[in-house]
Amino acid sequence: MSPNEEPLIHVIDDDAAFRRSTVFLLESMGWQVAAHASAEDFLSAVAAPTQAACLVLDIRMPMMSGLELQQVLHQRGFEAPIVFITGHGDVELAVQAMKHGACDFLEKPFKDQALIDAVGRAVKLGCEARARSARCEEARLVLERLSPREREVARLVALGLPNKLVGRELDISEKTVHVHRHHVMEKTGVGSAAELARLMLRADPTGLD
Repeated sequence: MSPNEEPLIHVIDDDAAFRRSTVFLLESMGWQVAAHASAEDFLSAVAAPTQAACLVLDIRMPMMSGLELQQVLHQRGFEAPIVFITGHGDVELAVQAMKHGACDFLEKPFKDQALIDAVGRAVKLGCEARARSARCEEARLVLERLSPREREVARLVALGLPNKLVGRELDISEKTVHVHRHHVMEKTGVGSAAELARLMLRADPTGLD
């Protein structure tokens, strides 16, 4: 799915009236919205993030709380931005949620525009994160074309080492390094060590550490 595809906003709240009004408001802004009566319902319905989603999530719910759902999603690698909805006296919990990656929180009662603005920011963050993820995956797949030895050569070349030093580092001849280097450039479609470095860092920001 394209990272530019229309995002899906999940509203997760045990208050049926709040769910209905929130879905109506967000849909009136042109967003796609799905409603869930509990964290468990959400987890049953959404096995994996198939769209650049964001969550509007009640911090206090029966059974699994919003904070607990946040932790479960983090463990599963589902990093969609979360706007927490809090009741009176829940600000301390909301601050805790922000420390664990939530992008915003709103305390009831709040104005419609405050929710629209918060969701707009979350959707933007979600789309940007999904685009980064797509670029990372694309770069990773390109680098998977390389053999293990070519990956070793690629890393040292990306770090700026000349062929002679690459050969010394890997205990192979400079001529062999030249051959591997040519194959690396050919398979990845890059034309310089700098471009190779950018590709490797897109695939893994720690790849050249």
